[in-house]
Amino acid sequence: MLAYEGSNPYCYTHSLSMVLGSLAPPPAVIETLTCSPFGVELVGGATPLFDPYGWDPEIGVDTALDLLGWRCQRHHGGTPEQAVERLRAACAQGPVMVGPVDMGLLLYQPESGAADGADHYVVVLAVEDDTVVLHDPHGHPFATLPTEAFLAAWRAEAVPYVDTSFVMRTDFAQEREVSVGEALRTCLPQAIRWLEGRDDRPMPPGSLGGAAALQRLAVQVEQGLDPEVRAMLAVFAVRVGARRLAGAARCLALLGLSDPAGIAAEQARLLGSAQYPLVARDDQALARVLRQLAPTYERLRDALTAAVDQAHLSTTTGRGDLPPFSS
Repeated sequence: MLAYEGSNPYCYTHSLSMVLGSLAPPPAVIETLTCSPFGVELVGGATPLFDPYGWDPEIGVDTALDLLGWRCQRHHGGTPEQAVERLRAACAQGPVMVGPVDMGLLLYQPESGAADGADHYVVVLAVEDDTVVLHDPHGHPFATLPTEAFLAAWRAEAVPYVDTSFVMRTDFAQEREVSVGEALRTCLPQAIRWLEGRDDRPMPPGSLGGAAALQRLAVQVEQGLDPEVRAMLAVFAVRVGARRLAGAARCLALLGLSDPAGIAAEQARLLGSAQYPLVARDDQALARVLRQLAPTYERLRDALTAAVDQAHLSTTTGRGDLPPFSS
């Protein structure tokens, strides 16, 4: 499969890559290690996301760091004044990963200005007087915001999966050397657990995961998709979901797992093909794609389980590094 390169909403992955610097693996590896490709959910029965049931980026970032042998300090809460001083002091020691923030309140972005609950991650470089200087991986290097405006976004009050404000990560340090191959192999049991459907995460009533989520979404499409849901799918969910799956397919292929890699590649192609009927409002075609995609998650779970059960892919053997993995 030809590797995809190009723009995509990979905010926490690119933010993490920036703060890890030259030791960061390629974005496709980081994203796969967050376990985001391994599932699909319909949150509250209404919001479709192409990530596992009960998963969120905060879980994903911590998982990827652990698998890669890194640690960091996570800070949150306090008053706005305390948060700014904490951020200012941290920036004096190096770049700071900040998020989630509310993307709708990042006022340097066109058509921003209202809280919309769209989560986002950035890397803050400095707090200079009353201005925050940051790298926004959504296409805005060295962006600036007045401190008060940045605080409004940083409160993240409308972001559904966090119950605190002013989250940031600092003091990134590598505790142990872990090869890309070892990290990806160690990730596989967690990927299987997400695909099986975890029930240890709080979810809104009516939430669905896996095939049931896609079957229900297909019915919603046929009955008339909510305009806000259609826009979210078109602008964000399909794009990031297809890229996640394409990256996971590459990672699995580099591990020599041809069957799981083929299924993930099939998922990426199916989900990517949903973009045109979604925008063109060809809802019959869109529902058909969703139903074709629905059984593939169980197939991917079974294929990964079979691979992990093989002795050479156990968590205690076969941890040699991969061939070179570029971008």
